[in-house]
Amino acid sequence: MPTVTSAGLLLYRGHGEALEVLLGHMGGPFWARKDAAAWSVPKGEHGPDETPLDAARREFAEEIGLPAPDGEAVELGAVRQSRKTVTAFALDGSGFTGADAVEHRPDDGSWVEMEWPPRSGRTVRFPEIDKAQWFDLPTAREKIVKGQLPLLDRLESLVAG
Repeated sequence: MPTVTSAGLLLYRGHGEALEVLLGHMGGPFWARKDAAAWSVPKGEHGPDETPLDAARREFAEEIGLPAPDGEAVELGAVRQSRKTVTAFALDGSGFTGADAVEHRPDDGSWVEMEWPPRSGRTVRFPEIDKAQWFDLPTAREKIVKGQLPLLDRLESLVAG
């Protein structure tokens, strides 16, 4: 099975012990009752005709429902997450206040369709991210999916830098 390429934005604010990151809780029935290791950098797939940074900004807007803040994004590199390679970019989100306003419209690109329950023949739509929240770094380390954990370490080094 081929590797899927994804890209995402890791918004941060503050520094040192006050460093916080914005993560999205993954939507759908599998994640509904999970909290630990159930949050992600807002991200999504892209093809060869789109740069990872352009895809990261597009996916942020789709999944969060608001455009990413302006500013220079710094590449944090890539991580493997299951069959995906995720390239992430750090972006100062100090002025971003939209985390509490994640809103999904039925016609936007932030929904996925899947058969649920499995083998039921019933197709249901779920938001890719059902909520977003700021977390301090120790809490974020508990919340983020394990494959993305190195991104937090890289961000911490970048901000301390």
